[in-house]
Amino acid sequence: MNEITLGLLALLPITLSAVLLLGLQWSAKRAMPVVLASTALMALLAWDMSAVRVGASILQGLVITVSVLWIVFGAIFLLNTLKYTGAIDVIRQGFTNISPDRRVQAIIIAWCFGTFIEGASGFGTPAAIAAPLLVAIGFPALAAVLIGMMIQSTPVSFGAVGTPIVIGVNKGLDGQAISQTLQAQGWQWEQFIQLITSEVAIIHGIIGSFMPVLMAVMLTRFFGSNKSWREGLQILPFALFAGVSFTIPYVFTGIVLGPEFPSLIGGLVSLAVVVTAAKNGFLMPKTTWDFPPKASWDKGWLGNLEIKADDITSQKAMNWVTAWVPYLVVALLLVISRVFPTIKEFTTSLTLSFDNILGETGVSASISPLYLPGGLLLIGALVAVIIQSKKVSKGEVLFKAFNDSSKTLLSAGFVLMFTIPMVRLFINSGVNGADIVSMPIAGAQLFANMFGEAFPLISPTIGALGAFIAGSNTVSNMMFSQFQFEAALSLQLSPALIIAAQAVGAAAGNMIAIHNVVAASATVGLMGQEGATLRKTVIPTIYYVAFAGILVWLGVYVFDVGGPLVGTN
Repeated sequence: MNEITLGLLALLPITLSAVLLLGLQWSAKRAMPVVLASTALMALLAWDMSAVRVGASILQGLVITVSVLWIVFGAIFLLNTLKYTGAIDVIRQGFTNISPDRRVQAIIIAWCFGTFIEGASGFGTPAAIAAPLLVAIGFPALAAVLIGMMIQSTPVSFGAVGTPIVIGVNKGLDGQAISQTLQAQGWQWEQFIQLITSEVAIIHGIIGSFMPVLMAVMLTRFFGSNKSWREGLQILPFALFAGVSFTIPYVFTGIVLGPEFPSLIGGLVSLAVVVTAAKNGFLMPKTTWDFPPKASWDKGWLGNLEIKADDITSQKAMNWVTAWVPYLVVALLLVISRVFPTIKEFTTSLTLSFDNILGETGVSASISPLYLPGGLLLIGALVAVIIQSKKVSKGEVLFKAFNDSSKTLLSAGFVLMFTIPMVRLFINSGVNGADIVSMPIAGAQLFANMFGEAFPLISPTIGALGAFIAGSNTVSNMMFSQFQFEAALSLQLSPALIIAAQAVGAAAGNMIAIHNVVAASATVGLMGQEGATLRKTVIPTIYYVAFAGILVWLGVYVFDVGGPLVGTN
């Protein structure tokens, strides 16, 4: 089988997903079983994977599905708890007091608060937290999911305390072999990783500064009465201010401190600066934008998560700080459980492991319920009940929240039990009887051969495709970093810059990652509209990978960005 045929076959799961979800507008519930079956057949027939390894990969995917659903359940459960304690009404009123403008609210909740949560947690948690919170303050469910998914871009490369770089790039490269070559040039491995980190931060900093602007114009174009891009641009000064309030400390932290803290510090600084600016009317638009009356909303905008007046406990005495305490507790727990080794060791001590599934397959999976954000979100819900529920039985609040959350989870579980096993099968295809590279590498090699010296333009797209399938920047980096490194050497380009392009593209690809869309949609009860979401999130994704490719191309061929290993073969 030649490389072109192999590459085209490898891209079949991606192509089929796009055709069914975007072209034929199938729901993920209908499309993903077909994609999984097609991927399994291709693995068995074209890649000659053993039936045991195919089965092990599917079971591995099901274990990971439980982990994702645990996060989704935690996010929904916390929101439903706040609904029954009355805190959501207080939060809603608080945002209205800052600004009634929905564009401003989206920027503060998604961009400022969401980037901080991404820095602490990753795992799609920002969308799972931001989307239901946006619905709770009056956003259509589809708009909330769209904005929630757009968070999955700039902060993601340094999400979960730098995991995509610290684990994804580090484990995706042949560190031992590369270190030897680096030492011959007077470089250390740590310096090389730091160079990649700095270049990732700079590329993201340039492109990401405009993401709040794009959030605003996406809202007004797709969810406004006038379907206007211009109404989104009316907030341009404030949106750009919000963008750089995050990206300036983000880039500085990445260059000076490394990959663990840029999103954390950038999110925290932007939250303080942007909220203060909004309260004082700094750079605020002259007009206030809102959604059309709810009675005129398209049915496709609506989920089944609603905050009704009779659901809310009367809590006139509750202040905004008390209402926000559960989310602040979650954010704090996310940080300390990932930064402090002793706490991290404790939260990961309760781990259910499945090693060598179905025998000596080398396919393993595990679940750490306390370390995963789902467990921490449940702790936040318990805190909410303790400090907020004064006029209603704490047991009644928990029972109602649990009942509502369980119902919402069922449809998401069905979709994800096909989506994530397909991802694992795709990734695990490198061990096969045909002695050929894995499906992701075969697809990437096809792109490299097609583009040749223009490879820097397409390098971020390869990272994005990896994230589209895997739903993870970290996994995409693990799959493709070594490939990007080898491609850079063969073209005598800077390996550090090309790997940085991979990491940036993989971050942007999270905006179109199917199982992230499904998970975020589940938190607002919006199932069956995955294609509608993807048709919108593909716009900021194209913006991101296109401009990343242009910046990398300029870096290589105009600004002559170098570094270690350039010209080494």
